[in-house]
Amino acid sequence: MSPVNSIRGLAAAAEAPVAPGVTLADIRAAAERIRGAILRTPTIENPAVSREAGTRVFLKLDNLQPTGAFKERGAANRLALLTARERAAGVIAMSAGNHAQAVARHAQLAGVAATIVMPKFTPATKVVRTESWGARVVLHGETLAEAAAHAHDLALREGLVFVHPYDDPGVIAGQGTMVLEMIEDAPQIEALVIPIGGGGLCSGVAAAMAELRPGMPVFGVEVEGYPAMAQRLAGQPVRVGGPTIAEGIAVRDVGETPLAILRRLGVEVLLVPERAVEHAIALLAEGAKVVAEGAGATGLAAVLTYPERFAGRSVGTTVCGGNIDPRILANVLLRNLLRDGRILRVHLDIPDRPGVLADIATRVAAAGGNVIEVSHQRLFAAPSVQSAELELMIEVRDAAQGNAIIAALEAADYVVRRG
Repeated sequence: MSPVNSIRGLAAAAEAPVAPGVTLADIRAAAERIRGAILRTPTIENPAVSREAGTRVFLKLDNLQPTGAFKERGAANRLALLTARERAAGVIAMSAGNHAQAVARHAQLAGVAATIVMPKFTPATKVVRTESWGARVVLHGETLAEAAAHAHDLALREGLVFVHPYDDPGVIAGQGTMVLEMIEDAPQIEALVIPIGGGGLCSGVAAAMAELRPGMPVFGVEVEGYPAMAQRLAGQPVRVGGPTIAEGIAVRDVGETPLAILRRLGVEVLLVPERAVEHAIALLAEGAKVVAEGAGATGLAAVLTYPERFAGRSVGTTVCGGNIDPRILANVLLRNLLRDGRILRVHLDIPDRPGVLADIATRVAAAGGNVIEVSHQRLFAAPSVQSAELELMIEVRDAAQGNAIIAALEAADYVVRRG
């Protein structure tokens, strides 16, 4: 999701009129309208995830959509609502991520010309994927806000229909179709936890549940560095920023329509730290064999961060996107292994003589460890010319086995420091 403002432009976003609300009837009509255009994704309970969370957790796998994210739903519904004149004119959207591909794909399926404005910093892979759906991609601006302003200008100059990523009732109704499938597949769900970027998905879900299951709690989730919706709901100035693995929901300017819906329905927003999101990504990958991007894992991160809020309840959340860079995923998994004590990193000052490395490796192996990386520095890092510094990365079962390996090395008079 990208921080795009309303069609009236960036400066007028704060005074944009609130569009009509979204009802359960709107969402059901959207579900019929987009049937066959999007994938009906499964809702599963995974034992490893539920065990870690301490309660039953049902996962809606919208990361399985063709473009890897739930954005397909809103884009498909909004494009299906175009008039004949609008279809002939074509559509435009601004996004550096999932919304771009969703609009491009469904425009191609509908035979509608699509223009997508992306910031210049957008990774080449995302540009190529968007172009592969037949869209014209325009790279403009150093920031998301600059790209958004250019998209609005193009829409006015070329007579294109702007497809907003979240501040549009048609998009919101499309996103809300997700929860109809969730409740049909897992009627035992007693609470819902939904990621918030601009608010389109959470407001669509909340609007549906307010009529479908009155009284069922719906929680929104934001990362601590980007609590824009929580701040707006509390009447506070918006202060956001900083790096986050959940860049898909790193939004400054939330939608006015989603804000009005969430405020009217009293939806509470939970904030989660970066570490919790990383843990959720790793748990989904290892425990559920599900690939999630940062934004797609924030719902589970909230369930893990606030166990007291969900104890004894069957909880539903969505893996709303799976478009994570493989290098980022690999780093997250390795960091999680380190935190869990399943990778042991140690430093040793060792005498610089033959056979020492072999002796250490033998002792590690005897204790059940597997050395996966060795760094041996004798020229600059060692405290004496007669010694060397050794750094080892060792794969272990758990923290207890790591402690046993350290004890075995210390018993042989090696000085060991955890890295």
